[in-house]
Amino acid sequence: MSAEVSAVVFDLGGVITESPMVAFAAYEAEAGLPDGLIRRLNSTDPDTNAWARFERNELDVEGFVDTFEAEALAAGHRVDARRVLAALSGEIRPEMVEAVRRLRAAGLPLGMLSNNVAPMERTGRLAELLDLFDAVVESSVEGVRKPEPEIYRRALARLNEAVGRDLAFADCAYLDDLGINLKPARALGMHTVKVTDPAAALAELSALVGFPLT
Repeated sequence: MSAEVSAVVFDLGGVITESPMVAFAAYEAEAGLPDGLIRRLNSTDPDTNAWARFERNELDVEGFVDTFEAEALAAGHRVDARRVLAALSGEIRPEMVEAVRRLRAAGLPLGMLSNNVAPMERTGRLAELLDLFDAVVESSVEGVRKPEPEIYRRALARLNEAVGRDLAFADCAYLDDLGINLKPARALGMHTVKVTDPAAALAELSALVGFPLT
C-alpha cells in the first residue's frame, strides 16, 4: 500500500473513547425523556447554545447547568444537566489505542483535537494516552471549538511546531465521529474518516497511511 497521508489527527470522544451519545441515550431512557433529546438540544443554535459556550469556556459549570436546563425547559422537558455532564467520560477503545501506538512507532506525527468542557487531567490512563500525541488541542483551552475552522488551523500549527515539520492539511488524516466536524476539516484539505464502526474506520485509515493498524 502507498501512503496518502503522513500525519494523523484524532478526535477523542466517539473515536478513541466510546461516544457519550450511548450514555446520553441511557440517561434519557432512565429519566423518561424523548430519545435523542440531548443531541437535539446540542444541535439547536449550535454556535450559541449552552454546550457551545461551555466548550469555549464562556460558561463555568454552574452557568452551563442553569443555561442547559433552561434550554431543555424551553423545549418542554426537565433535564438534570449534571447527569448529562457525568455521561461525557466514555471507556477507552483498546483497538484505537493500539492503532495510535502503531502510528507512533512508524514515526507519524500525531495530534488530538477535542471539543471539551474543561482541560483534560494529565493523570492515570488518560495521561498515558495523551503522552502518545505530539500535540493536544482542546476547545476549553483555545476558546474556539469544532466546527470553527480556526481550531483546525491551530491544531495543524501546534503539530508542526511540536515535530518541527511543515505539514499541510493535505498531509493529514482527521478522524471524528460527527459529520459536522469533518466537513470543515475536509474543506481545508484534510483526508477525513468518519468513525461509526471503529474497525471500518481503522481499515480506512490503514489504507491512507499505507500499513495495517490492526
